[in-house]
Amino acid sequence: MNQTKYIFVTGGVTSSLGKGIIAASLAKLLQARGYRTTIQKFDPYINVDPGTLNPYEHGECYVTDDGAETDLDLGHYERFLNVPTSQANNVTTGRVYLSVIEKERRGEFLGKTVQVVPHITNEIKERMQLLGNSGDYDIVITEIGGTVGDIESLPYIESVRQLVWELGENNGIVIHLTLVPYLAAAGELKTKPTQHSVKTLMESGIKADILVCRTEHEISDELRQKLALFCNVKREAVIQSIDASTIYEVPNLMLEEGLDVVALKKLNLPKKAAPDLKNWNTFLHRLKNPKHSVNIGLIGKYVELQDSYKSIIESFIHAGAANETKVNVISIHSEFIDKENVKEKLSSLDGILVAPGFGERGIEGKIETVRYARENNIPFFGICLGMQMAVIEYSRNVLGYKDANSTEMNESTSHPVINIMEEQKTITNKGGTMRLGAWKCNIKPDTLAYKIYQKSQIEERHRHRYEFNSKYLNDLEKAGLTASGINPETGLVEIIEIKNHPFFIGVQYHPEYKSTVANPHPIFVSFVAAMVKNKK
Repeated sequence: MNQTKYIFVTGGVTSSLGKGIIAASLAKLLQARGYRTTIQKFDPYINVDPGTLNPYEHGECYVTDDGAETDLDLGHYERFLNVPTSQANNVTTGRVYLSVIEKERRGEFLGKTVQVVPHITNEIKERMQLLGNSGDYDIVITEIGGTVGDIESLPYIESVRQLVWELGENNGIVIHLTLVPYLAAAGELKTKPTQHSVKTLMESGIKADILVCRTEHEISDELRQKLALFCNVKREAVIQSIDASTIYEVPNLMLEEGLDVVALKKLNLPKKAAPDLKNWNTFLHRLKNPKHSVNIGLIGKYVELQDSYKSIIESFIHAGAANETKVNVISIHSEFIDKENVKEKLSSLDGILVAPGFGERGIEGKIETVRYARENNIPFFGICLGMQMAVIEYSRNVLGYKDANSTEMNESTSHPVINIMEEQKTITNKGGTMRLGAWKCNIKPDTLAYKIYQKSQIEERHRHRYEFNSKYLNDLEKAGLTASGINPETGLVEIIEIKNHPFFIGVQYHPEYKSTVANPHPIFVSFVAAMVKNKK
């Protein structure tokens, strides 16, 4: 069997330089050359998974088919590569320490003193090689979160040092991503922060093989030469990563810079055929040359931070390109919507999406939004909590159950149309205890859901604790709300819709997690099409 090759991506100078996008772009190019490639992310924080993190802290929490709550970078990996990720693709320090401590409690270290080196680093190295050892991949790209020099990143950097040494010549390389800032006062780009960052990496015993320099201005040949000399890398291994108008342009920019070729050369692998990016570039062309445009209102409570709804915003990019339509996503805070101002806030929109979320802040605004969309024939799409709000709105305003609510918001409501599942009631731990991962859903014929999916069984990813209360199913169906998707194992309602409306659908799952460049999600595609049609 051929040995799996490893590429490690580290970051310096500042966080948020886009390691995830560079890693995903390189993986895309290697994949397009015919190499089986996967990406994993190691995060230096102590949370066991990002599921308990506030979206303001770390952006959205992404969910995989196998129910792992992961970092949002895994979303980029899937959107770029169109290959599902799993629990093994995201590891946090919390998970590593938890595992080592559990081994120590079981007596697996035979009375040895348990230390960062070798015990923590061995655990990290083992996890770094899990996917590589599966035999499914030729190349594994590992992104190390945080910045070189951080206290919390040190065990990871040390593990990379050991692993590169253990793997031997040409089997493991390090790509270091840094910032080359432009100083307006001096009118020039500065290489010093990059030099310092590379030096910090060297102090940990790691030599960068490739430098990727994030910049707002073109880096001159002279500057590249200087970086190569001072940072001890080959001239061809100084890669410029200039700001792009869309993240989906980055693979092409990296191709022009030769990032994939340099990486393959260092790993002693053949170039194979030139990357086949035909479908990718068709998508890009459609994205950049739209024929229509629509304004969609994203109604949520984490709207101040774009990353909170990362997958939803990307899904609109995929669905927009599929419809040759520019989708302008307008974020509106649900807390500031009420009966009085709902018309002025929403009347200019071509469609409304009520976003997922937890807790009761901004709930009434969401319910008011649903009513407005329903009564004014504006295409509507509710995801997770958004679907639950649609059920509550219908129960209140059509069925006349004035205090209908979710027991998440009001425990003593006389009409708990949304309720917590029995097996969830006894749970005191919040981490990883929701209905998570891919669940089946049966779709009824002659429904909007069937028209969208064109099949009678689907699988979608979940992340929630509260459910549609089946006791109210009959009443709601009689009143005109259709439950068009049902989970076959639990009988729980997954999809609701309304007839005689341009487009009105609510889903209990998160379709945005499965939308990719190669496979835009059908609900988003249909939703955008409905907005375009309705606008005319």
